[in-house]
Amino acid sequence: NNLFLVGYFLNKLLKGKQPSFFIEIPPLRTPRLKNILIKTGVRLKWYFKEVLPLFIGVSMLIWIEKITKIFDGIIYLLEKIVKVVGLSSSLAKVFLFGFFRRDYGAAGLYELDRTGMLSLRELLVSCVILILFLPCIAQFLMNLKERGVKVSLTISIFVLIFSFTIGFILNKILLVGGWN
Repeated sequence: NNLFLVGYFLNKLLKGKQPSFFIEIPPLRTPRLKNILIKTGVRLKWYFKEVLPLFIGVSMLIWIEKITKIFDGIIYLLEKIVKVVGLSSSLAKVFLFGFFRRDYGAAGLYELDRTGMLSLRELLVSCVILILFLPCIAQFLMNLKERGVKVSLTISIFVLIFSFTIGFILNKILLVGGWN
């Protein structure tokens, strides 16, 4: 409604020639059930072929990690980065699993907060980092497929540095503001 009023008053205030632009709108039709079913079937087939195996594979990888601790080196490195930002080292695992499956990262933050292991400042900073953090591994693999190794790794490294830098800055601002 406001846009209409602005347009009306601008038309009265700013005189000029009427444009000779015409747009033809095609007739809108009710979709056929057969077409809906075909399109839905094609998209489901694509999903089951491309995405579902990634989620199953990543879930298995996380399960294997819980048994074998194969990610201990990566978690150790992430702990160092997380400490530089000024957060609890327990968040390293959250960020790693957040890369494998975004919902695992959110669940990890929830669990740490529920058990009282995070202050409000740490929760806020880690939420911001997780939001800016790398998308899940499925997105990373699609990026690899579409853009190649060099571009995908460059984007990922930039996003990692950017997310932790913003987290570091936010943490310092909150500490100066008296958040503990």
